[in-house]
Amino acid sequence: MSGSDLESTIGFRFRNQGLLRQALIHRSFLNEQGGASPESYERLEFLGDSVLELVVSTELYHRLPHLDEGELTKIRAALVCRESLSQAARGLELGRHLLLGKGEETSGGRNRDSILAAAFEALTAATYLDQGYDQARTLVKNTLGNALEQSCLSGVPPKDPKSRFQEYLQAQGKPAPSYRVVDKSGPDHNPVFTVEALVADVVVGRGQGGKKADAERAAAADAMTRSAPETSETTN
Repeated sequence: MSGSDLESTIGFRFRNQGLLRQALIHRSFLNEQGGASPESYERLEFLGDSVLELVVSTELYHRLPHLDEGELTKIRAALVCRESLSQAARGLELGRHLLLGKGEETSGGRNRDSILAAAFEALTAATYLDQGYDQARTLVKNTLGNALEQSCLSGVPPKDPKSRFQEYLQAQGKPAPSYRVVDKSGPDHNPVFTVEALVADVVVGRGQGGKKADAERAAAADAMTRSAPETSETTN
């Protein structure tokens, strides 16, 4: 794990490097190294969840004054769900920086949605504690930028990656995508699926997830990034 690489990606340097390290430590790593549970990212994850909700809620409140509480809640839920946060983590290549135990590593934990989403929450909290609310807000807006912008412009929750990719292809006059499982690893109770997205039998994206549907969505998101990079640009 290279903290400096991640700091380059997010655009700032942590004053307290211990906070950054803690945000990347999974419980399985501590179990093997003899560390204590509070040293993992779980406490930061708890705080990060609240920071994320505050940032997104504030943006939606100010930018969608015509929507009521119920509509705002639906949009916020879609923006801070596991799928959305795991995709944000992938955009930062957060998985490769995580400290995992050997068992979790072998079972594909670096690409598991639940771990990536939790680590992103932890990174958000670490940023808040180290840099303050404004920098945490910038991190959240930059990483969730496209989905957040889409929701603020349309006033509806962001569409899932498969729907967005299919609509993009239709607009380009191309055939609908298909998906195929190319690998399944890990134990039966905690599998990791690897799926490829194809257009006219050409592989255009690849993704992983604990469920086949999750892996398909990850593959679609990857395909969108490759095929239509402008849709993945962040907004400040």
